[in-house]
Amino acid sequence: MQLFFNPNIDENTKEILFDKEESRHIIRVLRKKQGDILHITNGKGSLFSAEIIIESDKKCVVKIVDIQFKEKEWNYYLHVAIAPTKNIDRLEWFIEKATEIGIDEITPIICENSERKVVKHDRLHKIMLSAVKQSLKYTAPKLNDLTSFNDFIKNSIEGNLLIAHCNEGEKKALKSFEFTGEKITILIGPEGDFSPKETLEAIKSNFIPITLGDSRLRTETAGIVAVHSISFLH
Repeated sequence: MQLFFNPNIDENTKEILFDKEESRHIIRVLRKKQGDILHITNGKGSLFSAEIIIESDKKCVVKIVDIQFKEKEWNYYLHVAIAPTKNIDRLEWFIEKATEIGIDEITPIICENSERKVVKHDRLHKIMLSAVKQSLKYTAPKLNDLTSFNDFIKNSIEGNLLIAHCNEGEKKALKSFEFTGEKITILIGPEGDFSPKETLEAIKSNFIPITLGDSRLRTETAGIVAVHSISFLH
């Protein structure tokens, strides 16, 4: 099934006009014709079936013929705050794969040891939406703007708050962690890891130190291990 994305449609929408780029893809690339049915999600759990009524590679128009609400595949709310990698391709890979596995919210964070302090939000968002469509997800993750580590931990006050780090100190294994409630927030640091000061500040803000295993993982690998482990544990 080919899945399209439009965040602006809801149960009151009757018709959808695709922009020129999407219209060309539908008519020229996919070779869809008048009367064909397209499947569209708004990223909020709804799946719309729509019939092509205007077959044009400049302005393809469809009318909604059916709406279904699809329950989310997982019963928790996972928020990963991750430091952007020096090689931006690695962060893009994390966002793509985490979306395919199942994640609810992603926040890029700037840390003391961060080597990258600028990201292109629009590009990351585009990659995320592509992964939503490819993996046939009907609920799209929320991708937040880049924020500082300190601001993030100050505003994280509920649920299971976890920080994965390689510094010295007592840590719990994620695979044996006992979760309470459905909300889970996990901090993943930069290539140089969180500084000891950041780790201490996180603990003071009720974040619990965890380990993802004995291996030292790259930032994006640690993020994927965390996302997959939560999926497996639930």
